Amino acid sequence: MSSYFKGIGVSLILGLAAATTAPAQAEEISIGAVFPLSGPNAIYGEIFQSSLRLAEDHIRDDQMLEGGMRILYEDSQALPQQAVLAINKLVSVNNVPYVMSAFTGPSKAIAPIANRSQTVVVNGGGVGPDLAKLGEYFWNVIPLANTEMRSLLPYMVEEQDYKKFTLVYVDDPLGEGVLEVLQEQLPELGASLVNKYSIPATAQQFGGLAAKIRNDDPDVVFLASYGDQQVQIIKQLRQNGVTARFASYSAFSTPSVQALPEAEGALYATQAIDFEAEDAFTRRFVDDFKAAYGKVPTVYATNYYNAAMLFAMLGKELQSKGKPITGENLLELRRETESFNLVGGSVSFDEKGTLIAPIQIMEVNGSGGKVLKIGKP
Repeated sequence: MSSYFKGIGVSLILGLAAATTAPAQAEEISIGAVFPLSGPNAIYGEIFQSSLRLAEDHIRDDQMLEGGMRILYEDSQALPQQAVLAINKLVSVNNVPYVMSAFTGPSKAIAPIANRSQTVVVNGGGVGPDLAKLGEYFWNVIPLANTEMRSLLPYMVEEQDYKKFTLVYVDDPLGEGVLEVLQEQLPELGASLVNKYSIPATAQQFGGLAAKIRNDDPDVVFLASYGDQQVQIIKQLRQNGVTARFASYSAFSTPSVQALPEAEGALYATQAIDFEAEDAFTRRFVDDFKAAYGKVPTVYATNYYNAAMLFAMLGKELQSKGKPITGENLLELRRETESFNLVGGSVSFDEKGTLIAPIQIMEVNGSGGKVLKIGKP
């Protein structure tokens, strides 16, 4: 055999040996997000995505996961039916083990699919109380409305002496959950729900409603709505002579409400996050968010950054143990882990998978909200 063919043979043998002994390159891991990316609530989708862009950068830069990670986005339009279509694609076609969700109605709609497929779903924006009851694969990285209102209502009744409440609530699971909490908690505090008005999620005209509320003469108008609709309610009620103080759950933390002159002085509750904390995890997120967007992150944006980083932390631990990153393994590891160091400090989950966190009472002041009081978790 000529030296030429001998050389080819040796090279071929060495090449085959290298191919069989070289470690296989880890595949990129995909997770999903079912957010409103179009329609009247698309502003929330942009808020959520703003922090997730940072999370992807940080996870990649730190090489937290072998193979890296990317987020696949599907549009729910904040509608249950669209959300179901979205998660079915993510689970059946993309085979993701972990999905981030938003809004109470869509989250409730996709929870059965998550439980059947053993896919973890993590909510960082919806606050309907029922979200704590959706099964072991459904987690909340946000305190729910009943927790927020357990701090807000006593503050308003006992410290501000507001006794008469009128509720305007959207006709969906969130609104119904808020109604249930008000009906239960206000009488216990010595206050009353003098009237309640259910509105369709698509309603945008509230002049007639304002006349009814003026007749109620409440101390507080509590709003259980979201997106552009809550902005229109606030503007039109003020323009039509409603002078009562506005109050709501954490939906009032959005930039559109914070910048609204008619919302000045409104009260709301959110989870307390110390954006001034000196731990490296918090400082990195806050500083990079300010650099990217020129402002302090909202609580909602923070929740979704935390949700993505929670996946990376759990996934990294599973990979170090040689275990596949599946919904079942993610659930088991989360249950075994006492606490997680996320933005704002150490957090933990209750037995139903909902974040335990302190609640702060806030006032809309035109510049991101003023903290009035911080309660215990």
